[in-house]
Amino acid sequence: MLQSLMNRAKLIWLMTAGRDRKKVLHLVSALTKSAKGETSVSMSADERAVVEEIVETTHDHNRNNLTRTAAYLRFYRRWPEVHWAFLAHMVSRNGGFSMTDVKGEWFTRVATGAQRDHFFAFLERANWLIFGDAYPQLLLYEKCETLGRDLTHLLPAFGVSRFMPPIWKAFLQTKDSSLLTHALIINEQNFIESRIIASPNYDDEVIFTLEFQMQAVLGLNQVLFPYRDTTTSACRLAGATVSQFASLQARIGTGKRLYSILFRDPSIHAAILDFAARTEHTGSRRDYWPDVFTDEPPGGALAEHYSPCFLQAPRPGRQIYSPRLRDAWADVEHPAAERGDWFVDMSSIVHLFTPDTALPVDFTSEYTDAGKTVEHIILAKEKLASLAKPFV
Repeated sequence: MLQSLMNRAKLIWLMTAGRDRKKVLHLVSALTKSAKGETSVSMSADERAVVEEIVETTHDHNRNNLTRTAAYLRFYRRWPEVHWAFLAHMVSRNGGFSMTDVKGEWFTRVATGAQRDHFFAFLERANWLIFGDAYPQLLLYEKCETLGRDLTHLLPAFGVSRFMPPIWKAFLQTKDSSLLTHALIINEQNFIESRIIASPNYDDEVIFTLEFQMQAVLGLNQVLFPYRDTTTSACRLAGATVSQFASLQARIGTGKRLYSILFRDPSIHAAILDFAARTEHTGSRRDYWPDVFTDEPPGGALAEHYSPCFLQAPRPGRQIYSPRLRDAWADVEHPAAERGDWFVDMSSIVHLFTPDTALPVDFTSEYTDAGKTVEHIILAKEKLASLAKPFV
């Protein structure tokens, strides 16, 4: 409640005293009108065909994390002004890493009792929901551009929030990539808020469990943007740590920070895009660090004693097991997305206009430190287990 009031106060200031107050006031007025508008759609036969084609294409690409992630990148390479598509591609890559982590070596050794199916279902449902909501918007934009017509009035036919039509309408005119990206970040995080984050189906079984909180301890809550060093060809990592996952405001802030890291420095952006284009997404962390991770199964039970890879140089041939998604999980048939429009108040709108502050940073050392922390935990667990053996 307090955060909502603070957001409203910021928005009022931006409309009355901010540098871009005319722009802000115009867009807020359009959004206010949209929030009160009808969501029914009247379509011609041609427009109905467009909707049906987009629905079918979205369904085809929404099979699993691999197909979604690839679809985002293909779209971005066709329409690079839609920055959000590349951000979605890179974040979806990380979603795939998280999905396989729970069947990888680190998580298995530290949290053997983890509710793997619940955790995967949580990640998969969120990934599926966001793609199902956002990808039709991207494809409709593509139709607008190729047909030379404003088709934003068709957005409600896909169940898209009333928040988005004024944004897309403005983007068709201005090509303001930052505004559109901020809007899609706000929209998608609000979209999953009630369906995933605040859902009783996941709060007790996933979000507030020890296993989910262990993700932060293991450093698996980091979003990584890999790229190659231009002089050494070594793997480097940009990125950020996702904190306060249960907070809508924090998730929106993290999304904007990741967007800034991904796009603010042209050389870093080009390097990350080059990695994405050259490296097929499999879900295994081997994709970006094959010297450290392997997607080859251990061929039986894991070795009784863990051999560190970050705390010390591993023995020859020693790599950490990180499976491919297709080897870890089967495709999921999802029930339909829950109905409802999140856009019932203006509290999130301020995030459209607040600036991104993060600069691209080399995140490699932070990730390495997280790896060392994981290995300390694993070795400590093994030590405790060995001390307890005489008493068992």
